[in-house]
Amino acid sequence: MRLLLVEDDPRVGELVKETLEAEGYAVDWAKSAEEGLGLLEAFPYDLAILDVMLPGMDGFALLRRLREASKLPVLMLTARGEVEDRVEGLEGGADDYLVKPFHLRELRARVRALLRRAHGEARNLVVRGRLALDLEARRAFWEGKEVRLSGREFALLAFLALNAGGHYPREVLLEKVWAGEEGVDPKAVDVYVHRLRKKLSEDAIRTERGLGYAFLG
Repeated sequence: MRLLLVEDDPRVGELVKETLEAEGYAVDWAKSAEEGLGLLEAFPYDLAILDVMLPGMDGFALLRRLREASKLPVLMLTARGEVEDRVEGLEGGADDYLVKPFHLRELRARVRALLRRAHGEARNLVVRGRLALDLEARRAFWEGKEVRLSGREFALLAFLALNAGGHYPREVLLEKVWAGEEGVDPKAVDVYVHRLRKKLSEDAIRTERGLGYAFLG
């Protein structure tokens, strides 16, 4: 699933993007409402996460523009917790509201709930060749048979499968799958890839010297 994040705070934007990508979502990050509108016109999205306090056009104005032509699920982020702000956002067409600072577990839960409500369980199933992933239940199936994976194995496999065709070196995978964790040995990526190959197939993930790992399916 592809998500749009519109957030001008670089610290919050990076944290939200890394957190959701580690969950297996593809995330496009816009730093302004105007940039967000351009992305909305260019790409189909499953959900938008809009900050209220944006430079230039604010999040409420962006929400109104979005609602003129789309029923896309929208989660609003704001540092202001006043009732009036929440009411304005919800009456303007937002589907949910999250006040900063927030826990990442709550962010993930709200995103999953909005996607489930908007698209139904069927949209949470991703198929890539011999692999099927149920992103909501975090279950993996290889050639029709369920494969038991740890949370980290699932996150790594989901990222590679959702970005199939690209090559990702250890450094990128550490950033996406081990987001925010310090002191992780880069060789941990090799260990988890080895585990996935054992559970799926040796040819499921390819190693390209100088480029990194790629999911083949």
